[in-house]
Amino acid sequence: MSDWRIFYTVRNSYGLAEMRKHKVLIIVLLAALLCVSVLAGILLGSVSISVQDVLACLTGKDTDSTNYILVTAVRIPRVFGGLVAGLGLATAGVILQGVMNNALASPNTIGVNSGAGFAVMLSMAFFPGNLTATALMAFLGALITTLLIFLLAYLADSSRTTIILAGVTVSSFLSAGINTVKLMDTDITVNMTSFMIGSLSGITFKKLILPGYGVIIGVFLACMLAKALNILGLGDDIARSLGLRVNLMRFVLLVIASVLAGVVVSYAGLLSFVGLIVPHMCRRLFGNDNRLLLPCSALLGGSFVLISDIIGRTLFAPYELPVGIIMSFLGGPFFLYLLRRKNGGRRINA
Repeated sequence: MSDWRIFYTVRNSYGLAEMRKHKVLIIVLLAALLCVSVLAGILLGSVSISVQDVLACLTGKDTDSTNYILVTAVRIPRVFGGLVAGLGLATAGVILQGVMNNALASPNTIGVNSGAGFAVMLSMAFFPGNLTATALMAFLGALITTLLIFLLAYLADSSRTTIILAGVTVSSFLSAGINTVKLMDTDITVNMTSFMIGSLSGITFKKLILPGYGVIIGVFLACMLAKALNILGLGDDIARSLGLRVNLMRFVLLVIASVLAGVVVSYAGLLSFVGLIVPHMCRRLFGNDNRLLLPCSALLGGSFVLISDIIGRTLFAPYELPVGIIMSFLGGPFFLYLLRRKNGGRRINA
């Protein structure tokens, strides 16, 4: 082998090794941030609890105090609820942006959350107190809405603007449906304010069983299909030439995104902007390779929701702001930034 070939072989091998180390370091740092967020979510709130008191509650040394009830029945279920919501919505956002080839697509902006919310409202009206029915209905609502928006965009011109406009139209229609159900059944309007805003208060482990399994399985499957999502980003013709069954894979990915968004809405309400902000942050930091983007977005999504919830609990303590309000304050300006962002001196059209 000639000298220049040896040089390039060694250089490329070194570059690949450094890249692998970089990816591993990124995931480790994000996992560490998530662990810190989980711990802070247990310790902080309108009433702060020390690490020693938390350990005493978890080890069984303290089972009678108010701290024990607060830690085991309120803080830990709430933290796991925020963790599951962040994992699910951030991963769903990455999938929707990849499948629809639209930087502004997310469960919130294209109406997927509204579809799940409308289905949850119907479940509350017809199957009150049935958590399994609520989760399944939320998934079906999210899936039907996603497929409808995709179909509307396909029948029009499939442009990025069309997808967003189709999502806004369908979301408005579904919001009208939600308000109609609220007016017809006054019994389900008691906690609807928190549901419409998005909140983690009042979460129990019983409510998290089915959504938790759904998000874990959905995130795992999405990571397994990351390579296929990369190929889809090359365009349909190139993807087919590489042997990918484009329509089937697109449908499977949309089903996964619908599961992730739907089950989160079933217990946390209409949380906004997680699936928009987190994937863009990760793309700016880590690039467009979905094999890294999906797990990084999932980890950062969990931290994002937990940190937002901590801010809502501590900012005006002892009063509490729902996590959905904090996310809207963060997500609104970010969405405007994406609309106005320039690339090479030219505005990026939606």
